[in-house]
Amino acid sequence: MQTEVIKILVVDDDREICDLLCEYLGDAGLTARSADSGEAMWRVLERFLPDLIVLDLMLPGVDGLELCRTLRERTQIPVIMLTARGAPVDRIIGLEMGADDYIVKPFDPRELLARIKVVLRRIRQFPPEAQIEEIGTLHFEGWRLDMRQRSLIAKDGTVTVLGGADYQMLRLLLRHPHRTLNRDFLHRQIYGRERGPLDRAVDVCISRLRQMLGPTIIRTVRNSGYALPVDVSIDA
Repeated sequence: MQTEVIKILVVDDDREICDLLCEYLGDAGLTARSADSGEAMWRVLERFLPDLIVLDLMLPGVDGLELCRTLRERTQIPVIMLTARGAPVDRIIGLEMGADDYIVKPFDPRELLARIKVVLRRIRQFPPEAQIEEIGTLHFEGWRLDMRQRSLIAKDGTVTVLGGADYQMLRLLLRHPHRTLNRDFLHRQIYGRERGPLDRAVDVCISRLRQMLGPTIIRTVRNSGYALPVDVSIDA
């Protein structure tokens, strides 16, 4: 059986970093391409469809945050953000723009490879009980979540393609309506690792969903987590 080759696009204006990462990822069995700007990234995407994009925050012209926002609007490709800024607020902004994970420079390429595998595993693999429902549509409060296209359809028909974390979070809440899911559980399910004491990735993801759905559908349960107190139905 032929093994699937994972394809990665590295977007960074530092040629040395691009060459290092592409060589390392290639040695690890992945196929890697690089681009040194947002404009170059869009050109590469015309002929090379990656499974994941590693995107630097500080780029000439359009910066990584704006590119991440545009990628999230146009595609479902997961994004890992590279940043030289270690402050929590900078990481939070990246997550708010739709990044699936972040890594702070300088970093060990082995850590990046591990994060790539975690993000892709999270995107591609689901609990066994969910396999049948991945081809259906979930209905709630006049909204629809199309699990074929990973898109959220509003009452007026407006379609929003959801990023990996946003899709997984909403789908998880919809799979457990009227139940409180605590932050640690949500973090493990969505991000594939334990939640740190200052990690707000779950809260940031919920905030993005509330911007789409309105402030009342997802309820905050104080000192615990979040709940979706609405009825949910599914059709295939």
